[in-house]
Amino acid sequence: MTRDELLTAYASGQRAFSGADLSGANLSRANLSRANLSGAKLSDAKLFDANLSDAKLSGANLYRADL
Repeated sequence: MTRDELLTAYASGQRAFSGADLSGANLSRANLSRANLSGAKLSDAKLFDANLSDAKLSGANLYRADL
């Protein structure tokens, strides 16, 4: 899944992204409040200043993610 696909789906009301491969995605300053990112691959992702309030990150791979 690309950054643009994720943000478009999120803007459409989707919140279920468990298991999504977002490795290396630049999600800085993205609003991902209440998103289910359980088990998502977020290694090397840029999440600086992203809104992750109430997001589910259980089992997500955050190796070298920029938080």
